[in-house]
Amino acid sequence: MRAYELMYVIRPDLDDEAANAVVERFNGIITNNGGEVESATRWGRRRLAYEVKKFREGLYMLVLFKGEPAVERELERLMKISDEVIRFMVIRRDE
Repeated sequence: MRAYELMYVIRPDLDDEAANAVVERFNGIITNNGGEVESATRWGRRRLAYEVKKFREGLYMLVLFKGEPAVERELERLMKISDEVIRFMVIRRDE
């Protein structure tokens, strides 16, 4: 299994319950595809450096997980089509 770091920004106009549902959905995608979530840290609401999809701030999430490359591809595929996620980035960590 490879180690990955996932950073994504959730739309700021979602309430806490909807934001938690988004976090649980993406953590579930990792575990359902054979991955393992090491930690999921909520950085909170922060101002963006520039306007993205007409938003000036967003809710930042950092997830450290382990999984096969298929897990990373599935996460990227689903985040691209998700309306709740403004931006995301998956990076392979060296351990």
